[in-house]
Amino acid sequence: MAKKKDDDCWKKGGKDCGPGEQPSIFDQLKKRPFKFSLWYFVIVMISLMLFNTYYVSRQQEKELVEYSVFKEKIQSGEIKRVGLGKENYFGFTTEDEGTSALVYKTVPVNDPLFVPFLDERGVSYYAMVTREPVLLNLLFQWVIPFGLLFFVWRLMFRRMGSMGSNVLSFGKNRAQIVAEGETGVTFKDVAGADEAKEELEEIVDFLTNPQKYTEIGGKIPKGVLLVGAPGTGKTLLARAVAGVAHVPFFRMSGADFVEMFVGVGAARVRDLFKQAREKAPCIIFIDELDAIGKSRINVMGGNDEREQTLNQLLVEMDGFDSTAGLILLAATNRPEILDPALLRPGRFDRQVLVDKPDLKGREAILKIHSANVKLDESVNLLEVAKSTPGFVGADLANIVNEAALLAVRDKRKKVKQGDFMEAIEKVVAGLAKKSRLINPREREIVAYHETGHALMAAKTEGADPVQKISIVPRGMGALGYTMQTPTEDRFLMTRKELLGKIDVLLGGRAAEELVFGDISTGAANDLTRATDIARRMITDYGMSERYRNVALTKRATPFLGERAEPVMAREYSESTQSYVDDEVARIIEERYGVVSETLRDNREILEKITKRLLEVEVLEAAEFLAMVG
Repeated sequence: MAKKKDDDCWKKGGKDCGPGEQPSIFDQLKKRPFKFSLWYFVIVMISLMLFNTYYVSRQQEKELVEYSVFKEKIQSGEIKRVGLGKENYFGFTTEDEGTSALVYKTVPVNDPLFVPFLDERGVSYYAMVTREPVLLNLLFQWVIPFGLLFFVWRLMFRRMGSMGSNVLSFGKNRAQIVAEGETGVTFKDVAGADEAKEELEEIVDFLTNPQKYTEIGGKIPKGVLLVGAPGTGKTLLARAVAGVAHVPFFRMSGADFVEMFVGVGAARVRDLFKQAREKAPCIIFIDELDAIGKSRINVMGGNDEREQTLNQLLVEMDGFDSTAGLILLAATNRPEILDPALLRPGRFDRQVLVDKPDLKGREAILKIHSANVKLDESVNLLEVAKSTPGFVGADLANIVNEAALLAVRDKRKKVKQGDFMEAIEKVVAGLAKKSRLINPREREIVAYHETGHALMAAKTEGADPVQKISIVPRGMGALGYTMQTPTEDRFLMTRKELLGKIDVLLGGRAAEELVFGDISTGAANDLTRATDIARRMITDYGMSERYRNVALTKRATPFLGERAEPVMAREYSESTQSYVDDEVARIIEERYGVVSETLRDNREILEKITKRLLEVEVLEAAEFLAMVG
């Protein structure tokens, strides 16, 4: 028993041993099991290499002398024996190899008389092979190269298999299984997309109460495609579904299927649906579906790997059992490039549009994002919503955050209405560059230019009201801007309203020419937008005299509309193109004349507003309207 107690004591490191129980270091080393480590091998190899190098260097300790001195020592008889090496000559002071002798070393020169010189003096000589460090050569020629190859091999396979060091792990899907409630998002956190929310609530209801639908013979859609511009809340809706579904939720991005090895994408699709069927009822969510679902029509030299992945996805969706409770949820902002086979009934049966929020939706979104923000009593979120037409949920969340940061910057505890308006300006026009120095001449030109825009907006029927005029430089090269806010969300525009937009855009250029008798480059963007409106009136809207009610251009317009460049295909003759160009020039010239006349008639107001703008740099709507009368 005492022996066992001693063993237990030293196995624990000897810390708890009593008097007389502490084992000696030799006993510990004798009984401690030996474990091989790669570091032992490395230490031994380095020790042998150093010893070998030191031994060879000691054996070859020589005194280096000049060649002429070397020959003089042979002439005097001090050197009795010479070793002829490839790179050096070695001279020994004794003829016996066993005794220690002083050794001289020299670097040979091209001297064909050296050997006859040795024969003449009776000095023995022989060819000498230089000893090389064998272990050092072994280390550098074999051990280190193979060690590097082994290290690279291990590193490559470790990175290749993120789910294991096996190559077969490539075929495993990378979906993240989201448990109920882990997202922290429910449908209460979603606003501005009521119709889309109702569609997804129905999907969740089917998974939780399937008998309600099967009793009447109804079948739930196999796939639901969320379509909308970036930032409208498609992924947020999916996270809300995961938060309330009470079923397993597989989340994966379309890019996760794409890999450098052929067949990996299709294998991941198979593995994903296999796991999903085992856990049915459940939901699969694929974000950015267009990464693997691009159309195969008219594609020259297509990507075979992507097509295989798409084909496998189509096959798996065909194999759905509508009663199994397996639903595929996907999101994209480019539905126009998706393959038609994906969108047919039986696959993505239902397409849910997550559109930009209207006025009511924007106000609701602002309330959600400002729920944890300390707001001043003067804050009116409805006014903020009115000032942000066309903004999506991500833009509104950014505005709330920017407003809070501005309040902190001013060392205030609450966010004011002015912080929201400044945040909107920052998002729309860019950051104010108050440090940029502008010479007085250019500053005056900018002031008249912006006043021309604002005055034409005030004098044009149906134009959006002016909210603010500024000559503070902002963003990427903008020296000033005129902010207009629509009174309501608009979806249609009349011909008169389009011409009014052109008038407002031309107001800056016309004001410059009226006051200075010359024009500047500051109206470049205004002219581009005005020309585009005039051209679309003729080619797209059928608002020309000759081609009335005729669309001349076929436009493959992306879903995003104005934010993306449309692909235009001209289907008319050169003479028609000439007419379009002439008509665009005529419209612009005609409207420019109207604008110039309007500004000329209101020259006194133009000068008064510009003078005030040069004084304050920023002119608010109330003061501007009072000056316009």
